[in-house]
Amino acid sequence: MTRRKREPETASIESVTHDGKGIAALEGKKVFVAGALPGETVRFLRRKRRRNFDEAELLEVLEASSARIEPRCAVYGTCGGCSLQHTSGEEQRSIKLKALADNLQRIGQVEPEHWLEPIYDDSADGSWHYRRRARLAVKDVAGKGRVLVGFRERHAPYLTDMHRCEVLAKPVDSLLDPLSELIGKLSIRKRLPQIEVAVADNAVALLFRVLDPPTDEDCAAFTAFAIEHDVRVLLQTGGLDSVTPLYPEPPLDPLSYRLPDFDLTISFDASDFVQINGRVNQLMVREAVSLLQIGEDDRVLDLYCGIGNFSLPMARNAQHVLGVEGEMKQVQRATDNARQNDIDNCEFRCADLSKVDGSESWLNAGWDRVLLDPARSGAAEIVGLMSRIGAARIVYVSCHPGTLARDAATLVQSGGYRLEAAGIIDMFAHTGHVESLAVFQKTTMP
Repeated sequence: MTRRKREPETASIESVTHDGKGIAALEGKKVFVAGALPGETVRFLRRKRRRNFDEAELLEVLEASSARIEPRCAVYGTCGGCSLQHTSGEEQRSIKLKALADNLQRIGQVEPEHWLEPIYDDSADGSWHYRRRARLAVKDVAGKGRVLVGFRERHAPYLTDMHRCEVLAKPVDSLLDPLSELIGKLSIRKRLPQIEVAVADNAVALLFRVLDPPTDEDCAAFTAFAIEHDVRVLLQTGGLDSVTPLYPEPPLDPLSYRLPDFDLTISFDASDFVQINGRVNQLMVREAVSLLQIGEDDRVLDLYCGIGNFSLPMARNAQHVLGVEGEMKQVQRATDNARQNDIDNCEFRCADLSKVDGSESWLNAGWDRVLLDPARSGAAEIVGLMSRIGAARIVYVSCHPGTLARDAATLVQSGGYRLEAAGIIDMFAHTGHVESLAVFQKTTMP
């Protein structure tokens, strides 16, 4: 079979996907062109051919949309980290809202009674330097004569040759070159594949994944880097139980962030999950708690609770909160956070929420409100039991509009709920990630 030669093509862009890919139709087949906007005429090159659609690289904008702006990042278009820097924040949120609405209608066959205002950081520089958690890839590239540190390319399985990142929180945004120089001096430079970044309110931690033990000289280089840049350095030689602080030596105050609306300090570890955007997280928690309409006599169930990001704020208003999480380490961290904040009406338990069957005593303990904050896979097993739980009100925080739509269909069509409201959370500015929030109100008694 002869392989079709790739040649540049020209087309008009009709619409756009949620992750910033313009959609063109040629000979009855859709072509997704990364970085193209509706109404534009562009030249592109097909990179991947699939049965129902092709994916293409944007070569040139021949007729530009009025919504197009100049990207801030020097490697935008090459780096796969961002996909929407070529358009304004308002247009980005419009794209994401359309993606949420389309998923709710197409997959869930539901529509909210009203749309919530988008949640985002509206400060002057709020969409930049927000990313406080990241996983940086590392690769010693002989052809470039240096170690590359950063994110993978958009159209190829290589690391982007980048020198700074406009969305990473300070000071890590400008540490890519110093990290490259550090790792380039190590004896294990070829055996260090990634760095976990954690930027807290009180400290910056860099967790280096090392496949071979570092030498004494390597450890001295790590320490010198930590002192020069005022960061904590940790090493991970195996699983998460192998994480060891190198500098400064323990004991150390835990990493932490504030939720000032609730007078809370949340502690976390460098390997813990926390919401990427600190300011948007504050706004999101405030809105979710408000929408739940928690009364002082209400009992609240927080499912997929993590380290207590929603549980502890809700406990400020509720009679009692139970947080349920599948990882024991997170449960322990949440329990510690409750104790450190002098909260005694909130408890946590470990349970695999993908395996609940409705017989669990804690599930049937009488809950007035439920908050759901699942992973991308959604909460199918739990929402199937909501009619039995019988909570009057549910707030669902989602990081994938498709699984939210699927679960919304269950709640509305068979769970006895109506979709009162929904809206987007612009947690990941300049990317195609669609975070959202939905409110469900009970319409029938169990």
